[in-house]
Amino acid sequence: MNSFQFTNSNKRYHTLDYYYKNRFGEKVSKISLNAGFTCPNIDGTVGYGGCIYCSKSGSGEFAGNVEDSLEKQFQSIKEVMNHKWPSKKYIAYFQARTNTYAPIETLKKVYEKVLTFENVIGINIGTRPDSISEECLEYLEDLNKRTYLTIELGLQTIKESTSKLINRCHSLDCFEQMVKKLRERKIDVVVHIINGLPYETKEDMLNTIKYLNQLDIQGIKIHMLSIIKDTPLEKLYKTKPFHILTKEEYIDIVVNQLELLRPEIVIHRITGDPDVNELVEPTWLIKKFCVLNDIDKEMVKRDTYQGAKL
Repeated sequence: MNSFQFTNSNKRYHTLDYYYKNRFGEKVSKISLNAGFTCPNIDGTVGYGGCIYCSKSGSGEFAGNVEDSLEKQFQSIKEVMNHKWPSKKYIAYFQARTNTYAPIETLKKVYEKVLTFENVIGINIGTRPDSISEECLEYLEDLNKRTYLTIELGLQTIKESTSKLINRCHSLDCFEQMVKKLRERKIDVVVHIINGLPYETKEDMLNTIKYLNQLDIQGIKIHMLSIIKDTPLEKLYKTKPFHILTKEEYIDIVVNQLELLRPEIVIHRITGDPDVNELVEPTWLIKKFCVLNDIDKEMVKRDTYQGAKL
């Protein structure tokens, strides 16, 4: 029998769907938008070329078409989402590249615009810890008082050598300081990590989770490394092949990671969702629901749950 506290299903971890239904009283859908921002790791401010795994879309494969207006993006993606999971409430999710990396006037114009869309109850902003200015923090603090705001920070790993290899171009201290600044302003923080980064061990991946569990974060996104066509990562893989986690290895690591996370931390994502046409490896990622189901099965088999080893 599943006795995990934060669930309304067979899940033994704190799902985003459960969190939204508990907080808002009904199903909420996230609508991924592309506002055309760039990244300090692309334009030379902190680095060039971006993170080595990043696709041409800036990891915004399922965001709207940047050529379309935000209104058009929102409406078209909303229609697709409602065919799958009918909703009456929406969160605008700025996903592609670094969505606080622009003059404050530009940010205000973009964020305030989506708040006028019908039934939008919040905004999720994907960004880097080195790309939120003090002026932006003040604005986000104000925004947080007017809507449900979440800042999604990319970290990927706490291992310094890996961080350099993947060209993150920011320090762990920079990340930790930004989490503190956001939490001082009562802004929710979701952290992105990647399992299966080149040359990392299972212990490395668990250490990233142990570190994050000590921080005041509200959510986490766990990704499996996707090798995408025409990226520096693909070139590295072809010239210096590294081990790609099998589905079984990934599931084992994720279950171990969940056991080390506080139960109140919301699991926003637990596997990757790559563009099938662009994916080089691992091909098992294509069957997303098989991965999700197998994680559930493994947790039942072990009779474990999120936070079981705390």
